[in-house]
Amino acid sequence: MLSTPTQAERLGAWLSALDAERLPTAAARTAEHLLIDVAGLCLAARNEDYVRAVLASLDPDGPCTAIGHPARRNGYDAALVNGTAAHGEDYDDTFEGGPVHAGAVVVPSVLAACEREGRGGQDFLRGVVVGTELMCRLSLVAPIAIHRAGFHPTAVLGALAAAGAVSAALGLAAREAVSALGIAGSQAAGIIEYLAEGTWTKRMHAGWAALSGLRAALLARGGFLGPRTVLEGTHGFFSAFAPSVQPDFSHLTDGLGERWLMETIAFKPYPCGTMTQPYIDCAIELGESGVAAESIAEIVCEVGEGTVHRLWEPLADKQRPPNAYAGKFSTPYCMAVAFFDRRVGFAQFAADRLTDPAVLGLAGKIRYAIDPDNEYPRNFTGHLRATLTDGSVREIRRPYMRGGAHAPLSSAEIRAKFLDNAVYGGLSRERAEAALAARGLSFIAALAE
Repeated sequence: MLSTPTQAERLGAWLSALDAERLPTAAARTAEHLLIDVAGLCLAARNEDYVRAVLASLDPDGPCTAIGHPARRNGYDAALVNGTAAHGEDYDDTFEGGPVHAGAVVVPSVLAACEREGRGGQDFLRGVVVGTELMCRLSLVAPIAIHRAGFHPTAVLGALAAAGAVSAALGLAAREAVSALGIAGSQAAGIIEYLAEGTWTKRMHAGWAALSGLRAALLARGGFLGPRTVLEGTHGFFSAFAPSVQPDFSHLTDGLGERWLMETIAFKPYPCGTMTQPYIDCAIELGESGVAAESIAEIVCEVGEGTVHRLWEPLADKQRPPNAYAGKFSTPYCMAVAFFDRRVGFAQFAADRLTDPAVLGLAGKIRYAIDPDNEYPRNFTGHLRATLTDGSVREIRRPYMRGGAHAPLSSAEIRAKFLDNAVYGGLSRERAEAALAARGLSFIAALAE
């Protein structure tokens, strides 16, 4: 027998005892914002080819909502399609310090669980808050190391977070929640080889994690046993997915239930890679300053080393991304199109922008230099130093990401983002506005067609 509680046992005791009615106001508000944001993203993506591909793989019928689609699905399939749609355009929330995308995993898993079991708004709220907090904390245990090992943190950590979220929503006993986490550790998956060609597997990662967490919790409730040492064990989660560092579990349990990291979740203003966002703002500022593209000789950006392999290399490929999805993970392309268009939305990843000679010409002038003092992953900063053809230099910095903890989007901005995404996906603005008058699970019901 183990003489002290394992990490999973500490988490199981916490989440099984949590009272939704005693949650901090800010935590409950963040959960509401996550639901609104995720629903809008599901609507925006509902007609995309990758969502249609997921729908074509599903079984018919069930009690659960696939947001934006008339047919009801079983819980596992609903979690898969909603998570995939919510994460598909890389416009979903993030957590500075991870980075991970909690909403696209946690909201679909808890929604499916509550609809499957006929649970109400308080259960939904408890599950979303627990899962989001758990995912944020898990991401700090071994920062950078999961990416370094070739895995996608949202995918592998998301399975654990979703298992905890569903356990809390369905009121599992502490010992059952521990098994749910243990089972999820064996279900976690998601490599980052999508970077090679801009293919779709990253889009699926959030949905797969949501599905896995739901299944893990239901297996545990049924009596299936998972290892209590899933997190810290010799053959445990972090040994497998983050072998290059010693995990620091103090981030997981210190202040648990007292200090809520999920209240600092960042909501993205742009549909592309997280760490690219402040660089986009730098490029927009440069364009608005009156600098002409033809007068730019080169742009050098100081970056965190941990971002290079996903957003900057191979540099020649990033300067000419082969498709829209690859463009979302190209800082040179995103900066170049932002310089010309003064914004980055869905239209900036259309074929005419991806092949525009002026955009590609500027992207080809953008390169990076590693800044050893960069704060990544604790903080997402932006920088550019533009050398002009006349020899003059323009330098712009962003000390943090807009939409994050230092400059959060307001409730009005998050609701406006939802409306834009809903209309983009084909919902009338009137209907979308009417749905916003509802809250919690009633909000989802108001969107049903």
